[in-house]
Amino acid sequence: MAASRYRRFLRLCEEWPVEEAKRQRDLGAFLRQRVAQAFREGENTPISDPEACDQMYESLVRIHTNFYKNKYPRLKDTTFTGVTVEDCRIILATDILKQMEDMKKGTWKRLREKFSARKPEEDSK
Repeated sequence: MAASRYRRFLRLCEEWPVEEAKRQRDLGAFLRQRVAQAFREGENTPISDPEACDQMYESLVRIHTNFYKNKYPRLKDTTFTGVTVEDCRIILATDILKQMEDMKKGTWKRLREKFSARKPEEDSK
């Protein structure tokens, strides 16, 4: 049975999209990493709790197929602020979040980082 569970998880990983805009924070990439860790020996990996494994798989399938989005459709595709799904994707992209973090820094700190030969971590020591 471990072989069939392994194949199901592999098929789910193949179907799950990877968002390049969310480097190091993408659910698809995290899922692939966890499946590789859980099934280190491939189809020969012993599964200690088959019921929990099946529940995890079913939960991931529901997320992947938008089960609850389809079960409970929304009247509008915006939030109370008027932000659309596409706007949220753009805002949550890794590059944009990094730019926002840079904007939060004060002018003095940005100048010091720009012209300093030392790293900012060394200043705090």
